Amino acid sequence: QVHLVESGGGSVHAGESLRLSCTASGLTDEPYALAWFRQVPGKQREGIICIARVGTLVNDRFKGRFTTSRDHPTNAVSLQMDNLTPEDTATYYCAARQKTTCVLNSVSYDSWGQGTHVTVSA
Repeated sequence: QVHLVESGGGSVHAGESLRLSCTASGLTDEPYALAWFRQVPGKQREGIICIARVGTLVNDRFKGRFTTSRDHPTNAVSLQMDNLTPEDTATYYCAARQKTTCVLNSVSYDSWGQGTHVTVSA
């Protein structure tokens, strides 16, 4: 069973950066795609970025500000968020799926972390 734990959330001011981390355990030898999503109350979960064996997929809305990296030995994945705005306030989730390819729709992922909250003030 895959277990994901996010960390690094908190409160920042607009224009600042924040780096989230996700540690995955329980992964088998099969390749996994790891992705980041976010959600605000009353809205659907939104895909941000994914990294998998075939490469990285970024939602156009976040290109140039959000990047990801993966450390295979530790099964950790990060989300670097730059130039944050109040509209980035949300709960951020790490997700995994047992595929070599990336997608950014939440229904394609069957393992989720508990989320970490980010607040960006003006």
